[in-house]
Amino acid sequence: MRPVPPEVLVLGGIGSVQFGSAFANRLFDQAGPAGVVLLRVGLAAIILLAFVRPSLRGRSRSDLLVALAFGVVLGCMNWSFYEAIDRLPIGVAVTIEFTGPLAVAVAGSRRSLDLLWVGLAGGGVVLLALRGGHRGVHAAGVALALIAAACWAAYILLSQRVGAAFARLDGLAVAMVVSTIVVTPAGIAQGGSALLRPAILAAGLGVALMSSLIPYSLEIVALRTLSASAFGLLMSLEPAVAALAGVIVLGQQLTAVVGVAVVMVVAASAGTTLTARRLPRPQPEA
Repeated sequence: MRPVPPEVLVLGGIGSVQFGSAFANRLFDQAGPAGVVLLRVGLAAIILLAFVRPSLRGRSRSDLLVALAFGVVLGCMNWSFYEAIDRLPIGVAVTIEFTGPLAVAVAGSRRSLDLLWVGLAGGGVVLLALRGGHRGVHAAGVALALIAAACWAAYILLSQRVGAAFARLDGLAVAMVVSTIVVTPAGIAQGGSALLRPAILAAGLGVALMSSLIPYSLEIVALRTLSASAFGLLMSLEPAVAALAGVIVLGQQLTAVVGVAVVMVVAASAGTTLTARRLPRPQPEA
């Protein structure tokens, strides 16, 4: 069988993480954003440790530091994003957060055609931002979404390095443990005893699978052969999928402006997928 194209893996991860975030939003009233993040990364870490059984023997100090930094970024990215969607409509939050991978795409651009896709996706982002939301746009939510954007940009670059340095998913397993440690204090403070309820644990497991284990595993494999700039361009689909998840899961309204924006970002994603093979690809470390 032919290997699955990395572009397909990335797109699968996008759908999984956005619908997972929408379902997670429903748990905030019971366990708080940080509590849900703790369940998400903690349960994902347990599953990865059980199946991957990572070995750190023989790893260089550089490899371990990259995995450590990746874990810190994962924890901060998830935490800040969940705090943002607790204050903003999910489509608006993802739109703001998308400035992270868009910046990576612009920085990695080498051809005028790449800038065309970036411009098209950027136009869709602007339209999505203009739609506002039923709860309004709060300054704290915007600030948290911008923090998540910065972490997302760092995630793209670090994920590529972790995927090249660790043959399997060992690096991701280590990073998930680190991210769990990062969010544990805030998660316990917000979630408290609710984190031990069977219903919350079961829902948290579903969020962990959809929002962490599945997308991160797909992306880290894809980034072994996909350039960071191509990955950033493919992520232009994120605001569109987030808007769709908001409609289906959270009952948010899909306006004409959002519809036009969806067409723009889908066109940008399709364009970069078709031309991705021409972009430079990373080489695994010796």
